[in-house]
Amino acid sequence: MPRLIGAVVTTQAEQITTFNASGTLATQPQTTSIEYLVVAGGGGGGSRFGGGGGAGGYFSGTTPVLGNTPYPIAVGAGGAGGAATGGPFTGGANNGTNGSNSSFSPGGGIEKTAIGGGGGGAGDGQNGLAGGSGGGGAGRFATSGGAASSPLGQGNAGGGGTGVAVIPGGDSFRGAGGGGAGAAGSNSTNTDNPANGAGGVGLESSITGSPVFYAGGGGGAAGGTTNVQTNAAAGGAGGGGTGDGAPGASGTAGTANTGGGGGGGRFAGSNVAGLAGGSGIVIIKEPFVGSSCWDLRQVFRQVKAGDWSN
Repeated sequence: MPRLIGAVVTTQAEQITTFNASGTLATQPQTTSIEYLVVAGGGGGGSRFGGGGGAGGYFSGTTPVLGNTPYPIAVGAGGAGGAATGGPFTGGANNGTNGSNSSFSPGGGIEKTAIGGGGGGAGDGQNGLAGGSGGGGAGRFATSGGAASSPLGQGNAGGGGTGVAVIPGGDSFRGAGGGGAGAAGSNSTNTDNPANGAGGVGLESSITGSPVFYAGGGGGAAGGTTNVQTNAAAGGAGGGGTGDGAPGASGTAGTANTGGGGGGGRFAGSNVAGLAGGSGIVIIKEPFVGSSCWDLRQVFRQVKAGDWSN
């Protein structure tokens, strides 16, 4: 008696490829579109009352592609923290440097590029630098945070320094937070708590199947010579580094492969360097492909073998 044979289904499994460094994506044969997450390198924090580094730009979406085709991937490095050179004064302080761009198919017709995060401001009155998210301004005098660079929508501005002492006397000031993909960096104020000068929160992605935050801003530095602040400025969720200056705890760099901004470097009688931004990441998801069409060659073989019935 002939057997009922089900439809022959041609499929292609879902494939997720994560690039922690630059490389090449080779698409599967039946891929016609991809989902992408592109995060640039975070900016470095500034030195001496330094602002936190801005997060690398966060860029996600879908785009058509060709199957069986190589596409170049560029993963941006985090920016260096601002150096502390030339003595204890503001002339020896330097802004953090911007992170590098990350890109899917750079230079191609379907290029998707995220912009590197802005460096944090340094010294007494340097503003934060513009970037995917802007860097925070330095804290001793009134400063502005860096703007989120064009194309807009990849991040937020850094916070500004108010120049108001957290604790009277002893040069006790706080740098402002770097911007994150989900929120602007916090302005510095005269309160000694982790929210003062905190980095902006990043954005959550579930492209890998699990929710993960990326692109958080770095926290500003807590500086002072005699009156030490108790609480460091928090980095934003998504790899943002903690600001330098709390007792017994140094600031932290942005987390690698998150695009987090680096924490600002403090002043403690001498200038302290800012912390580096975290490197970026590119994640590509090729969707499952299934066909409900009959494979006519297989139908012919099964009819010929007597294994086909309606």
